[in-house]
Amino acid sequence: MVTQEAAWWSALPEGAVRCELCPHGCRLPDGHDGPCGSRTNAGGRMIAKEYGRIVSTAVDPIEKKPLYHFHPGASILSIAAQGCNLHCRFCQNWTISQGREAAAAAAAPEEVVALALARRSLGVAFTYSEPLVWYEFVRDTARLTRAAGLRSVIVSNGFINPEPLRELLPLIDAANIDLKAMDDDFYRQVCGASLAPVLATIRTCRELGVHLEVTNLVIPGCNDETAQIGRLVDFVAGVGRDVPLHFSAYRPDWQFNAPPTPSATLARVAALARRKLEYVYVGNVRLRGGADTVCPHCGELCVAREGFTTRVLLRDGTHCPGCGRALPFVVPADELRS
Repeated sequence: MVTQEAAWWSALPEGAVRCELCPHGCRLPDGHDGPCGSRTNAGGRMIAKEYGRIVSTAVDPIEKKPLYHFHPGASILSIAAQGCNLHCRFCQNWTISQGREAAAAAAAPEEVVALALARRSLGVAFTYSEPLVWYEFVRDTARLTRAAGLRSVIVSNGFINPEPLRELLPLIDAANIDLKAMDDDFYRQVCGASLAPVLATIRTCRELGVHLEVTNLVIPGCNDETAQIGRLVDFVAGVGRDVPLHFSAYRPDWQFNAPPTPSATLARVAALARRKLEYVYVGNVRLRGGADTVCPHCGELCVAREGFTTRVLLRDGTHCPGCGRALPFVVPADELRS
């Protein structure tokens, strides 16, 4: 296994180090791991301890990320390391995000890219846990992915400092950022983080031209009040009315036992969001038309989705089949390679 020095850290007195990757700014004495599980102090050097350790690999529909406006219908190699810098009590993937003993396969960035090419994948998605604490491996792999003519995707909580984010994003083609709630108390009490850095990450993705979609997990009694949803929608609309927003159904997991999200709640919040946003989707539950893309100008069906089956009706990959207007889609993979 490669011993990879971490990026974004500084030395402190008495052999300690400070991590500068995310806003937690953890101070680690010699021999101690960070609470994210991905960084350690080894003799006064910060080491990226999960570099090249992959705990989950699959080829997924791009819609599973979820990314609905980025190469619809394509498949993408999806990989994860264990670890996360948030500790959301409702985490749906807690066995790898919070676990520290997951079985891992060793792989170099070159091997990941070779696998993506062999699987005829759109590229590589860093997903399932938190890719930003896997920073060095994501950066090195994304650089090679770009050189191979493939695409790199992150599915992230967005909790990162601005400097490392700006270093990484030029290598990233698309991002889905999980916006837990428009409530700093919720972030602090339920997730062990804060809201402002996540909002900054979303704005920076848009500013730097990374294809951006946002997801909100709707949890009954926690973040589903109309006023909270209204603030979230207002924020996304301020970033761009054409930014796709996904509302996802929660199910009890890890340390949370709130009841599952009712379909009626998802229908309500989606209807509220559609007053100000052009593309609003519902996931983790079957809701008639909830995953379809409809032209905001003429109402024509542009992309039909049933589960992870996608039927693309767009003209030339990006234009409404009804009125012909250009819509904010990245062209499908087969058109990219033709």
